[in-house]
Amino acid sequence: MLETKSSPHTHTNTSTKADTLAASVISSSNPQEIYDVVVVGAGPVGLATAIGLRKRGIENVLVIDQTRAFRQVGQTVDLLPNGLQALKYLDPNAYEEVKKTGLRLLNPKQSNDHETVESVQKQQPAKVSPQWIYKNLQGKIINSISLSFDDWFKEYGEGRVSISWYNLQTTLRQLISEDRVKANHRCINVVNEPEKGCIRIDCVGDTRIETNPYAYWAEGQKNNDIQLQNSDITSQELETKSIRAKLVVAADGINSTVRRLLYTDTQYHDFAQPEYSGFAAIFCREISEVQKELCTKLEEDFFQNSPLVTITNDEISENSVCINNIRIILFRRPTGELGYIIHLALPLDSLQGKSGSSLIDLALQELEKAGFPDALKQLVRISPFDKMQQRPYYIHRATISDSLQVSNPIDLNTEADPAKIPPAWSMGRIVLVGDAAHGMPPFMAQGANQGFEDALVVTTLITKIAEENNWDDLQAIAKAFEKYECLRRPLMAYVQQATLKRSPHSSDKEWQEYTQQVYRRNYDQVIKAL
Repeated sequence: MLETKSSPHTHTNTSTKADTLAASVISSSNPQEIYDVVVVGAGPVGLATAIGLRKRGIENVLVIDQTRAFRQVGQTVDLLPNGLQALKYLDPNAYEEVKKTGLRLLNPKQSNDHETVESVQKQQPAKVSPQWIYKNLQGKIINSISLSFDDWFKEYGEGRVSISWYNLQTTLRQLISEDRVKANHRCINVVNEPEKGCIRIDCVGDTRIETNPYAYWAEGQKNNDIQLQNSDITSQELETKSIRAKLVVAADGINSTVRRLLYTDTQYHDFAQPEYSGFAAIFCREISEVQKELCTKLEEDFFQNSPLVTITNDEISENSVCINNIRIILFRRPTGELGYIIHLALPLDSLQGKSGSSLIDLALQELEKAGFPDALKQLVRISPFDKMQQRPYYIHRATISDSLQVSNPIDLNTEADPAKIPPAWSMGRIVLVGDAAHGMPPFMAQGANQGFEDALVVTTLITKIAEENNWDDLQAIAKAFEKYECLRRPLMAYVQQATLKRSPHSSDKEWQEYTQQVYRRNYDQVIKAL
């Protein structure tokens, strides 16, 4: 475990090009207030954390993010019962707004008022709910999952919402006052200042960027600094800023800067950077021109009126799924364009430097080896070069041993063997949440959902620190963060294992066990244990 007591030598920094540039400019930091909490990362998990803290009366919170402009980036996020329920516990209003946005995007013809969205099922004509279909290579259905909020609610006591990452971020941002979210603040250093009872976060900002982060969130506002996003920055165009906080919540993603700062140059340096999971995606988001004959073949063999279908060489059996299998997710946009995502196991070096036609060749090679039908390979062949993308999937493992079995991850008395776990998710006044703590591939759609669970646990514990006025009690802070980790790590070991094997989809028994452990979380029990 990492040392949790604050001491003068608890000081981390890194050497990067930006740091060197930052050293050549005059710091703009002035004597200022010490925030109760600074959240590093303005993604959904960081924003949800801030919302949860403010809901509980901790107003002196700041969220910072390295992005120079909040742009419409990111893929679709599936918020599942455990994540939505955690968000509801964090702030019922945040839950309602996110649900309303997600349902409005799913049903764009519905009006935007609250009552209409709440009664959406009454206004919908009776029809079969949209399904995410899983098929084998012969086009036979081996599994199906409803995409309906109501179907999930009936099954698990909470629904399912699919929403773009940007819309989720924007919806949550709108629940926080503008002065409490700061873009253009890239963290380059964290320093313990025991004499002041706080952590100092040193940030770099680009002076060419407008200081108002909400300009980029305004509806209809075009991003007019794309060139600045990609251009080199000189030292004259940088300024450093220092922010102080009693506690720091690092929600800055799989490539967390704070995590790197904590572990680099320590005995845990191997955990500073994320590890390649062994899996990657090759995808094309939009193919607008598809021959009618091919469209008909794909519809008859695979889509069959479903907007989303996964084709895999899996078969339902009592055995676990081989983790080296390959899957292709076909989707059809409401406007008619087709797209796909191929998930496959590949060495990282086989992806490096590949784009356009070379990605198509690689995808075809893997589909051919796995015996995928010609219609799918034909679709890949006609993919526009400029639409081809790749994405290696990384992980911060909750356990060092891949074979570690967690039989009852919701048992609050379960503790992982310290000899089999990576370093702690906290150090002194700093705590890691979401992907910064336990990032993983998206196969089971648990990244954001588990991040919301982290946010609920951490905000509950920080609220107790505030209520008992333990801001300067390092032992109480350490105990709180250890409790967070003790509760969350065993579950994350289970979820990561299921994600890497993707086994819950292979049999009814495994799926039922998984949904019981993950989707039916008892948050009253969780909060009571804290």
